[in-house]
Parts: sequence; C-alpha cells; structure tokens
Amino acid sequence: MTLRSFRPRALAAVSLTAVAALTLAACGSSDDSGSDSASGSDATRTVKTAMGDVKVKKAPQRVVVLDTAELDSALTLGVKPVGATHADVTSGFLNYLPKDQVAGIEDVGQMMTPNLEAIAGLKPDLILTSKIRHGDKYAELSQIAPTVMTENTGYPWKENFQVHAEALGKEAEAKMVADGYADHVADVTKALGGKEKVAATEVNMVRFVEGADIRIYGKKNYIATILADVGLGRPAITDKAKDGFSYDVSPEKIDLADADVVFHSTYGDPKKSKETETTGSGLWKNMDAVKNGKVFAVDDQLWIQGIGYTAADKILGELHKSLAK
Repeated sequence: MTLRSFRPRALAAVSLTAVAALTLAACGSSDDSGSDSASGSDATRTVKTAMGDVKVKKAPQRVVVLDTAELDSALTLGVKPVGATHADVTSGFLNYLPKDQVAGIEDVGQMMTPNLEAIAGLKPDLILTSKIRHGDKYAELSQIAPTVMTENTGYPWKENFQVHAEALGKEAEAKMVADGYADHVADVTKALGGKEKVAATEVNMVRFVEGADIRIYGKKNYIATILADVGLGRPAITDKAKDGFSYDVSPEKIDLADADVVFHSTYGDPKKSKETETTGSGLWKNMDAVKNGKVFAVDDQLWIQGIGYTAADKILGELHKSLAK
C-alpha cells in the first residue's frame, strides 16, 4: 500500500492565487493596526502569546527561530528563517531537515544560549521561541523584534504550530499541513490492520540520555502524541511517568520497558548514555520485544528533538515500515 504524505515542500505547488486569497481572508479576521499602504508591508496583526498580545507584521520577511520546533514549523510552512539556533548535536541543525532548506540560515548560537548580538545583526522582524526556553530573555529579545513565545514545547506541538502559523501569516498553509498529516495518520492506521489491531499493539519509546537515567516515555510528550494519533496501545508503565513525560530507570530495571514493540534512541555518547551497557545486558536480551525481533533503533534527532509536522511525517513513515514487519 502506498501511503500519502502531506510533503511540506509540495506547498509551493498549490495555486498561489488560491493560497493568497485564503491567507488574505484569514488576515482579515485579525486585529489590524499600522499603515494601510498599498504594499501592506507595514500592516500588523495581533497574536496572542504566552507573554501577552504581540503585534507582528502581517507578512514578516526576516524571521529568527530559537528552537527546533520553531525551525520545523517555519520550514514546513515554506518560510526560510534568516537565523536559527543550533541544537546540541554534531550536525548543528537537526539532520532530518533537508540540507537545501537549511542552507544559508545563519547560526545564532546554541539553543539555550542564543547570541543576542548576532540576532540583532540580522535585523529580524519576528522572533519565534517558547517561554520555557527563553522566557528570561523576553525583554531583551522584544527590544530586537516582536517576539512570539508559546508557553512550552513538545507535547502541545500542534497548538504551538498554529501560533507559529498565525505569527507568520500562514494560516491557510497550516490547515493544508494539518489536514495532510491527518490523512497520513489514517493511511498508516489502515495499513497496519485498522484501529482494533493497532490499539492491541503496545508500544514503548526508550531514550538513552548521556548524563541521565534511561527514559521510558509516557503519554505527554511529542512522540507520544504521534503514537496516540495512529491509535497504538501503550503499556501500563507509561502511566507512572512523572507529569506524563517519562518514567526514568537504571539499566538494572530496563525490563520494565518491555512491550510488544520497543523503539529506542540515544542522546549523546552510546557508552556514556548507558546504551551500550544496557542493550548488551541479559535483562535487555530477555525482553519479549527483543526475542521477537520487535526492537528498533531510531534517530533521536528525528523522533525526539524535531517536534513538528515535517518530523512527524517522516516518523509516520518509519512507524509504518517497522510495524508492518
């Protein structure tokens, strides 16, 4: 079965006239102020953010993003930022993003410590980030450009995407993306045998993290929402996750992660993250998922760090390929 994908880059193929009409209609529902010049370049809209109402240009041209979710959102919506922070990975910008889409984006520092001088030097007309990441820098960022912050990242990624789309003036494109994702989800569920069969398959996501305990992901995080959208079951251990995020264990308790299917990723060095030690242990090898050939190593940058529709689309494809085996 050939599965559909919303293919973010295919947005460019949509009739520009239709998109323009839809975008203008969406803009008309926003609070407007500022100049009504013929070009509309000075017109603004009001966006509700975690830091209150923020006035932004209706069509920002120089956007800076300070986290991976915001970078995914912008590129998914066909907007190439002039600047972005880099993730703490050797590839800089996450490796699942097409190189041609990130080429030319200026690196403005590590995600948690953005270079404010470098950001100001780009003369942005919009900055996208979240309060949990950069709330302490809001005053400084706001002096550089209108700054739109969501409250958090990860779990509310779909709601955050809508905020990003509103700030970018891309509501029409956002609807096409969300609809395309829903179609892809439905295709994957159907291809895996339908809702009943999928719900009977319990899946765990395990992350080996350098400098921390091993995480068995719960039901309130980015990857959990994708698993839930497909309709996959989750083992009881996930209900023990702190704040729904993760239930952390030592290598000596890794058997608690057993399920029908186990996906695992690694952040940092495999030895320092305890991946090498754990996956070589008798406890790991004795898990049913391992004995049944239902354990799959996945890319941490894609499955955990991406946090957006472009990443989600690729994850759906990998889910289908793995679970169909």
